[in-house]
Amino acid sequence: MSVHKKKVKRVTTHVIQSLKDQGEKISMLTAYDYSMAKIVDAAKVDIILVGDSASNVMAGHETTLPITLDQMIYHATSVVRAVKYSLVVVDLPFGSYQGNSKKALASTIRIMKESGGHAIKVEGGREVKDSIQRILKAGVPVMGHLGLTPQSIYKFGTYTVRAKEEVEAERLKEDAKLLEKIGCFAIILEKIPADLAKEVTDSVSIPVIGIGAGPHVDGQVLVLHDMLGITKDFKPRFLRRYLNLFDDIKDAVCHYIEDVKKEEFPNKEEQY
Repeated sequence: MSVHKKKVKRVTTHVIQSLKDQGEKISMLTAYDYSMAKIVDAAKVDIILVGDSASNVMAGHETTLPITLDQMIYHATSVVRAVKYSLVVVDLPFGSYQGNSKKALASTIRIMKESGGHAIKVEGGREVKDSIQRILKAGVPVMGHLGLTPQSIYKFGTYTVRAKEEVEAERLKEDAKLLEKIGCFAIILEKIPADLAKEVTDSVSIPVIGIGAGPHVDGQVLVLHDMLGITKDFKPRFLRRYLNLFDDIKDAVCHYIEDVKKEEFPNKEEQY
């Protein structure tokens, strides 16, 4: 356990900044329900992201676009009830903030009041500047998200690495500095070249957390269901599976079914 965790009772945005300042890497994972969040929080992960990736891993949608604000609030509320240590960041879902800063603030207020989340995350740079500024003026911490932004998947047309070309890379670097300037407390960089991620990380004073962005960022984030091996079809290069729970759980269920069919469950000790 890090020296930092021995001193911190609860992670805040100030703590996240201090981790970068001290050179300690930031850990971040998703969670969408009470039971999983309780486990992740007990492990003392720095940040729990209630991601709109719930649309994929919890509801089976192909993209993050279908999930609604009400559904995000439901997931966030479940997570917050379990958390005693980690900073909880909640995604603003597609359609709840783009192009309308008043709607962005209204969506954020609902998340903060109804779920008890600690901060929100917004995808995009200069195109969502007005929404971010209005949210920040209301006193809500904002995490930015650049690179591959899944809510824009139909614009990109593919989930391949972003910002490989100079024009897009320059825009990303400018957007990172803009997000820092207007007051975001951190930025996620998704699926961009490692050298570019290092350049961005070195150019801003706020923490930069990567997913598929190499080792030279201030921290890493993964989708919990991916790193635990609950999902099997998603196999990007950046993903490390720490367990293979899909097969382990399936085997346990098969064993249970067999015990029921053979009338071996319940036994004498498992009845009243």
